[in-house]
Order: sequence, then structure tokens, then C-alpha cells
Amino acid sequence: MYLSEPGAMSFWWVNHKQTYRHEVDGRYIWSPKTKRDGSRNVSYDNLRRVLPGDVVFSYADGEIRQAGFVTRPAASCPRPSEFGSAGMRWEQDGWMVPVDWHPVPQPLRPKAFIEELRPYLPEKYSPLIASTGDGVQHLYLAALPDTMAQVLLNRLGTWGSEFLLQGHGTGDDDGAVREVDDALEEALRRDANLDETTRRAVVEARRGQGRFRLNVEAVEQACRVTRVSDRRLLRASHIKPWRACVSNAERLDGHNGLLLSPNIDHLFDRGYISFRADGQILISPQIDAQEIARLGVAVEPPPNVGAFSPGQMTYLTFHRTNVFLHGN
Repeated sequence: MYLSEPGAMSFWWVNHKQTYRHEVDGRYIWSPKTKRDGSRNVSYDNLRRVLPGDVVFSYADGEIRQAGFVTRPAASCPRPSEFGSAGMRWEQDGWMVPVDWHPVPQPLRPKAFIEELRPYLPEKYSPLIASTGDGVQHLYLAALPDTMAQVLLNRLGTWGSEFLLQGHGTGDDDGAVREVDDALEEALRRDANLDETTRRAVVEARRGQGRFRLNVEAVEQACRVTRVSDRRLLRASHIKPWRACVSNAERLDGHNGLLLSPNIDHLFDRGYISFRADGQILISPQIDAQEIARLGVAVEPPPNVGAFSPGQMTYLTFHRTNVFLHGN
């Protein structure tokens, strides 16, 4: 049995169509946040449920050709430019999840062994039609039961066993999200409409430095959670991520920032914690509260970190909606 630690990782199935090569080559999966009419889609919402170390099977043209490990939680990212006309039917605002893809040695055709899979198909939101074994085209990302994942891994033989073992070494890595930031930074460096002083300030803001840091220090004096006040030990962290800002003014706004100890900055950036408008810390149900406690965040009860400015509260609304991991 490959799945020796039930619950240690979750399994997912992504239906890749026209964007298969873009997403595999770019090492990610991406979906819009909503449908064109603004309504929710469970397979889009699923991108907010995946966590580092989870396994994703890629299905395209009737075959499973790739399997990969998620390397960080979903990040708010615009529609990848490489989608071209294939992506025009989707909204611009979306979720990106970096995935470390691995080609399987021999593509699997689930239709050929649907009898074996049928007892383990999800009762709701199955990626395959039980009667025929064909893929469900309107479903992008589906959660798989461990039992169904086991069948797929068994079909992959020794490779499946060796692949799964690699998951234990999967760390947290920005991957494709970092490349989105790199591309945005490069575009800003080439923007002829920006004077050199502004261009430098906006680029430095990505790393919490320069003018943005000074602007944050005019609003905040210490880490809200640990109360560390030595500025040498603190990071200037964007509340609304740098890549998600709609203007350079947002990227440089001191009210779009907090001074955080490095461990708290990581938790906040990944969405494992956030803050209510009244200052109460929110802890994601997708992370073990005791692990959070070991990093210096009281959990019983979570502390109140004090009032925020009106500007900070606006950005925190975005963080709670688009960064904080709410759970299933």
C-alpha cells in the first residue's frame, strides 16, 4: 500500500484542456475566481483548499500524463498571459497554485479501467462519468478519495510508489507565483510612463524595502503578534499582495502594510493567519493550531492585536477574502 499515512496529503484531479501545455510547462494550475456571471464554481473554489504536499493528477485528452506535488497555497494572480485566446472566456482575476509536475512513464487511460475505478468515484463532483469513464468537461479541479488515488498509483506501478515518497520532501516554494512577480517587475522596469524614482520605489516595495518600508514604519512600530520592535528583526509585509495591487499607489501605501517578525510574516503571507477588523487574530483551520503556537502565536484564545487604521481595514478585507485559508 502506498498510502501508509491516510490524511497526510490530499489528492486532486485537474481536467486540462487547451491550457495543458501552458500549465505543465509553467508548473502551476490556474482558474478564475468566479464564472463570467460572478457566480461561484466549486472546482474553482477547490484551488483554495489545496496545500503544500498534496498530489494532483493531470488529465488531458482522455489520459493522465502528469502527476505533481503542490508547493504552496493558492495565490491571487491574474490570468496567465500565455493562455492567449484560449483564456479569453475566463475572468482576469484568478487563483494560481504552483505544482511540481512529473511526467508519468506511461499515460493512463482511466476509461480503460473504469470498472476498477467506479466503486471509488466521488459521490459528488466526480471527474469521470461513472457509466462511460469519460471526463467531466465542466469540472476543472476535483477532490479525489484516497481509495481512488490508490487505484491510480497502483496502475503506475513502481513509479507510483517512488513518486509518492518524494512528497515527504516537498517544501513550501513560491514557484510559478514568483515568476508572476518577476514578470510584473520586469514590466514595471520597462514602463516608460514611470519616472526613475517611482520605478525604483515600486520595485523595492516588492521586497518590503525603500519607500514602502518607510511608509509602513510611519504607521506601525512593532510586530502586532510578537511585539518585537527592533526594526532590524522585522519585515515590512504587504497586506494586499504586491502582485494583486491595482496601482503603484497601493504598492507604496503604508496602510497596505504591517511590520512582522519573519515567522509571522510567513504565516500571514501564506494565509495561515489573518486579522479581523477589531484586531482579533484568525487562524486557518488548514494548519495545526499547535504548530502555529510553536511559532509564537497564542491560540487559546487567539490574542487581539489592537485597532487598525481605516486604510488597513480595507486591505485586510482583501486579505481575509483572497489570502486567508478558510478551510473546506
